[in-house]
Amino acid sequence: MIGVGSPQYTSIGLSTRAHVLVLLGVVVGAFFLLRLLNRRQMRGKYTLLWMFVGLGVLVLAAFPSLLDHVSHLFRIYYAPTTLFLVAISFLLLVCVYFSYELSRLEERTRVLAEEIAILRAEQEPDAVPSGGGAPGPDRDDGPP
Repeated sequence: MIGVGSPQYTSIGLSTRAHVLVLLGVVVGAFFLLRLLNRRQMRGKYTLLWMFVGLGVLVLAAFPSLLDHVSHLFRIYYAPTTLFLVAISFLLLVCVYFSYELSRLEERTRVLAEEIAILRAEQEPDAVPSGGGAPGPDRDDGPP
């Protein structure tokens, strides 16, 4: 009978050329991240995060059977699906975290802008009050 029995688990095998390519990609990525960190274009916590991602890729390239075992453990029959599931989940978490950071920084920027406006108003006592600016289209202060 077709379909009777346990399903076949599919392995992801990497050639020697693929191993070298992954190793080269991880080394170039690490160099690029350290360069960004050195130029202060990326904070240390984000550099560390991406270094761990590179380490994970390196481990999976060195031991592809590890992905097979994890896939088998979760009863996923095609190992690359596990890799995509983990990658998409990770990127979703990164997006949520960056949304949180962006919201926090927007609030901080708003508060700083308000504080600057208050300080400028205190420094310029002869400044025009907030209600009486230059005549606009709704106001006619000129001669009739």
